[in-house]
Amino acid sequence: MNSLFTALIAKRIVATVSALLVIAIGCGAGIWQLGRADTKITLAANLLARQQMPILSANAGPWTLEEAAERRMIARGQYIPEAAIWLDNRPRPIPPVGSTNSQSGFYLMMPLRLEGREEVLWVNRGWAPRNNDNRETLPPVQTPNKAINVEGIVFSHPGKVYELGGSKISADVNKPKIEQNFDLAAEGKLHGWMQSPFILREVEAGSEDGLLRDWAPLTTGVDRHYAYAFQWFALAFAGFVFWLVSGLRQYKRRGFVNGDQE
Repeated sequence: MNSLFTALIAKRIVATVSALLVIAIGCGAGIWQLGRADTKITLAANLLARQQMPILSANAGPWTLEEAAERRMIARGQYIPEAAIWLDNRPRPIPPVGSTNSQSGFYLMMPLRLEGREEVLWVNRGWAPRNNDNRETLPPVQTPNKAINVEGIVFSHPGKVYELGGSKISADVNKPKIEQNFDLAAEGKLHGWMQSPFILREVEAGSEDGLLRDWAPLTTGVDRHYAYAFQWFALAFAGFVFWLVSGLRQYKRRGFVNGDQE
């Protein structure tokens, strides 16, 4: 009578190797998904810790990106609406309750000329929905025509989306334009401005200007990573169970055959 080891492994090399491959892929992908979740949680914790630090004043700069990144900042100045950039294909940060589809729209990037400084700070003012009938029709947004205070969080860029080909900066500097991505350095060269080396993502301040600023937390998607990890681990477990059950059945069949021959 063949031993259990021989029946499960020695005489089932292809099945054993295939099972090990499935188990390795499932466990590896599951661990990777758990790592992604832990990374998001760590980033969110670090961001929260930096936001608890004293609020910076953009007008008291200049500040480097390393000094200001992920810190809260207040800037006083006046917007330059004619140089605004509308970043297309941006989903609403937090979909309405009960909604399963992510509504597409724009991020409004607008330069703020800092009061008392020859420097411009780009501000991500918020999100607005896109006109589904005509994508070239920009949402109605109110922009103050006087110096105001803007509070937000400092980031290196407003986020990127996939773009076919390189970004082309329009030569018309006095016309609002729609872009896929925002290039801070290119905008500085185009306008000839001295700019802050970062952007300010405005936080909700109760102003009714037609923009939404309910930004999604960095931990968004953690539950999804845990669900994916469970699926991958389940696949690995299913591969092991299938290999074991099929091997035991084959072992029993061989045992019956050997018993009949005896």
